[in-house]
Amino acid sequence: MIIALLGFTALFLAFSNGANDNFKGFATVWGSDALTYRRALVLATIATLLGGIASVVIAGELVAQFSGKGLVGDDLANTPGFALAVAVGAGATVILATRLGFPISTTHALVGGLVGAGLAQSTQPIDLANLGSKFVVPLLTSPFLSAGLAFIAYLAVRSFRNRRRKPTKDCICVIAGADNFIDQNGVLTARVAGQPSIKIAHQSDCDAGPRPFLRGSIKRLLDRLHIFSAASICFARGVNDTPKLAALLIGTQVLSGTASALAVTGAMAVGGWLLARRVAETMSLKINRLDPPQGITANLTTAALVLGASRLGLPVSTTHVSVGSIIGTGAGAGTLDTGVVRNVLLSWVATLPIAGMIAFVVGSLV
Repeated sequence: MIIALLGFTALFLAFSNGANDNFKGFATVWGSDALTYRRALVLATIATLLGGIASVVIAGELVAQFSGKGLVGDDLANTPGFALAVAVGAGATVILATRLGFPISTTHALVGGLVGAGLAQSTQPIDLANLGSKFVVPLLTSPFLSAGLAFIAYLAVRSFRNRRRKPTKDCICVIAGADNFIDQNGVLTARVAGQPSIKIAHQSDCDAGPRPFLRGSIKRLLDRLHIFSAASICFARGVNDTPKLAALLIGTQVLSGTASALAVTGAMAVGGWLLARRVAETMSLKINRLDPPQGITANLTTAALVLGASRLGLPVSTTHVSVGSIIGTGAGAGTLDTGVVRNVLLSWVATLPIAGMIAFVVGSLV
């Protein structure tokens, strides 16, 4: 009975995680009007699915960390009752925040669940040194790191744009090079094609000049780059979060490693598809309204940090990194809504103790 309940609860946690996290990569895309909400949601779901599948080979170290081993004894970490308490504590916290529209960290909720369940069930003290070095430090430093990097990157992008911005140029063309003739004493000896050139100009200038063999819009090019950067975040989030949730099923041998990852990935996709809207509105429309350069800067910063952390086995929060990047670019542009930022930060502070208390109660009852 408890095994079946654990399986259901772990998948409910994955569902809640998807509802709160799946759209976060595309928050900047919708916020800058590069895509409609529905199209952004479709791409976010596909990228998350691909990231979850890829996590099987990329992020195996995170499974061991989020099974509870290292914080509590191995015997306790492998019991269904411990995993059930962790899952209930984290899942209840994440779904509550989702319904309230707060983009919180499932990673943070899991850490709170691990600590609460450990305090309730372990006969040995929690390994505080391991908790600090492997969990708390990466979780606390990652949003500040992402905000700082995004702030610096956006200032660099803005400086570059300001130096080059005269009137707006939106046409980029590749023009074939003219033929060059080589002659000797008036006799043609060779005909060599010139190098093609790239021209950035107004649409009217491109219309009046030589006919290009490639032509495009800079705005559309930036929009496509923005969408690619958003997809990279959702992919990275799938890689980083799937093994953390699958650990609840793997450690207690409810399912095999691959089956756990696939089940968690499917539940995340469904949760994001059904319940992502409220958190999406907070991140896309309330914290900071972004233009495409801001969105690209924030997204690439987030994707690089989350993928790097996954590879190193560091349990950073995609939420913290993503929101930190949005805050960093907003600070650089002077477009932040500080009241919304304050409320989001308060929800982060409350995540761990709420999840810990719920897990402690469930752990004591189990």
